[in-house]
Amino acid sequence: MRVTCDFGPNALANVSRDAVVVIVDVLSFSTAVTVACGRGAHIYPCQWSGERAAELARAKNARLASKTRHDPFSLSPSALREIPPGTRMVLPSRNGSAIAFAARQAGFTSIVAGCLRNAAAVARWIGERPAAIIACGERWSDDSLRFAIEDWLAAGAIIVAMPHARSAEAVAAAAAFEWLAGDLAGALRGSLSGRELIDAGWESDVEVASELNVDEVVPALDGDAFHDAR
Repeated sequence: MRVTCDFGPNALANVSRDAVVVIVDVLSFSTAVTVACGRGAHIYPCQWSGERAAELARAKNARLASKTRHDPFSLSPSALREIPPGTRMVLPSRNGSAIAFAARQAGFTSIVAGCLRNAAAVARWIGERPAAIIACGERWSDDSLRFAIEDWLAAGAIIVAMPHARSAEAVAAAAAFEWLAGDLAGALRGSLSGRELIDAGWESDVEVASELNVDEVVPALDGDAFHDAR
């Protein structure tokens, strides 16, 4: 009974096949999926954008998420609080969505989306099974991987609620969460990803993503789509 924690898309290469894979992309994929699945939506992860994503949406009889957060069907968690129940949506992103898609393609059979909002619920759902928490990270302008403190904190929030033995990285993530748990909203607002969203006018998305353990939703990837595992 062990929990590991790693960072970025290459982390999947070191994950045991019997582990529950937890995709953590707080700003914004896993938060958006949690909010949408809590409304009864079905969210399809996708590693592509453009026409290939549109092809997937057509094949699944689903809506393709907009690239702009001004559209209510997008990566915006605050907008998705009004998504109609039963909506089928393809939701591409370079980080969380792409890693979730890659995990399914690699044959992992238990994949869930975790964030601050559902950290305790995800930990309870995992129970005593081994787990691999993947903090997805962000991207620099040249598309290289960028550390995302918000993902590391949410990974830690899940880990502290688990009874598992911890890898060294899991210990570090849990310690980071415990150190900053008193002001998660401030930590996310001060993060690079949070500042980018706030400067773009999306402070509401940062606020929604900062809320701890307010959802019981556990979005599980069943076939091609995430839905509430409850």
